[in-house]
Amino acid sequence: MIEVVAAVSAATSAFGAIKKGFEVGRDIESMAGDLSRWMGAVSDIQKADQYNKKPPLFKKLFASGSVEEEAMQIFMAKKKAEDMRGQLKQIITFSRGPSAWEELLQTEGDIRKKRQKAIYDQQERRRKFIEVIAIILLIGVVVTFVGSIGYMLLQTKGMI
Repeated sequence: MIEVVAAVSAATSAFGAIKKGFEVGRDIESMAGDLSRWMGAVSDIQKADQYNKKPPLFKKLFASGSVEEEAMQIFMAKKKAEDMRGQLKQIITFSRGPSAWEELLQTEGDIRKKRQKAIYDQQERRRKFIEVIAIILLIGVVVTFVGSIGYMLLQTKGMI
């Protein structure tokens, strides 16, 4: 699953590099890598929020840590990402104009779609596969347990 703390850390470091780049006069094009890292980390934060709203089956059963703690982490991460987005909008709009911000939003949408297809879908398939295997194993254990009890009952009655 997505680690919120790692995503916030990545977003913060990429945002710091972007701000420093603008301070020293770099143009947006030369900071494409930093922007991409920042957008990817923000996308991870948003995906973590989606997972938190609809957690996987076994996370519901065996969650480590409190639900409130995780919800607060995600909430704070989202707010920090919103603050960074606002600052970034101001910087880009001031230095390159409003059309540059719209272009950046389009690029961000493209990156999010690619990440969805490449990373998140793979994680979702892996999670579902593990859940199916775990359910099959659990059913096997229950059937074996019930069968053993039935066998012992039949054996004590002398039917076997």
